[in-house]
Amino acid sequence: MKKKRILFTGGGTAGHVIVNLALIPFYQDKGWEIDYIGSYNGIERKLIGQLEGVTYHPISTGKLRRYISKENLKDPFKVIKGTMQAYRIIGKRKPSVIFSKGGFVSVPVVAAAKLRGVPSVIHESDFTPGLANKLSIPFTKKVLATFPETMQYLPEKKAEYVGAVVRDELFKGSREKGLEFAGLTGQLPVLLIMGGSGGSHKINQTVRESLPELLKSFQIIHICGLDKIDDSIDENGYVQFEYINDELKDIFAASDYILSRAGSNAIFEFLALGIPMLLVPLSKGASRGDQIINAKSFLEKGYAKVLEEEELTEQTLQHHLSKLIESGPMMVKEMQEYKSEKSRDRVIEIINRVSKS
Repeated sequence: MKKKRILFTGGGTAGHVIVNLALIPFYQDKGWEIDYIGSYNGIERKLIGQLEGVTYHPISTGKLRRYISKENLKDPFKVIKGTMQAYRIIGKRKPSVIFSKGGFVSVPVVAAAKLRGVPSVIHESDFTPGLANKLSIPFTKKVLATFPETMQYLPEKKAEYVGAVVRDELFKGSREKGLEFAGLTGQLPVLLIMGGSGGSHKINQTVRESLPELLKSFQIIHICGLDKIDDSIDENGYVQFEYINDELKDIFAASDYILSRAGSNAIFEFLALGIPMLLVPLSKGASRGDQIINAKSFLEKGYAKVLEEEELTEQTLQHHLSKLIESGPMMVKEMQEYKSEKSRDRVIEIINRVSKS
């Protein structure tokens, strides 16, 4: 009997890959053949390339910028080239269904899938749909939402609210292993600091300037981004990493509090794990404002405290972290009402339903 085949796509940031990483193990266990279309140099190639049994296909991508740039003149040709490449890959691999997590690499894939008559399912993590998903929606069979409020921005006949898909492995972390990996004792509460897959200069700088005061209250694990480690700092109770992958579940298990950007996939992971969080969303000037809306939603639900990037200083950081400690028990209580287990099962059910037999 011929095995069924699924093709995943999505990339540009780790957030556009994480949900795929949560779904792939299920299809591996069920014996499906698995392909992945991503960019040549994006983070998705690194993350997916580590998986056994997944064939990675790189294609040309355009950035789909919202701002004026000379590169905008080249991008339509890159998208057209990427669509032709995806069309050939889909024709050769013949997947039964395509699952797209978004990001600029996904648009050519979903468009090519439509041309090939292969059904696709899109997953939108943010409160409001991103540009890539907006462009892809006309070509897709279903579009799935993480926030219930997102449904108002999506076509009614295609859209369905499913909640956040969280990787099963994150629930299997060990606090002891996490502390050992970080070289910490855990004698003080552990604060995990994350600035997104690329790191955040503003967060990194402010945290490092605040270390003398912060280390009175916390031991700190700082995931600061590629090439952003400051080797001049040697403080007891403070450890830096560019990026953590395999040990991340243990680092989460070791963390009592989190200071983070407000990317949707990340904050829903923190929510599912019940870790109180202080969110510093990417500013409106540096983004389309989706993280600000994500953070506001979590603040209103009692899942997080929020500190706007424009207001981030040594003093405001220390103040908000103090408030985070005070509010931590109530946050954990609110988080316990949230259940993520059914979301992945619902997404898989939808993918299988629209799949070509």
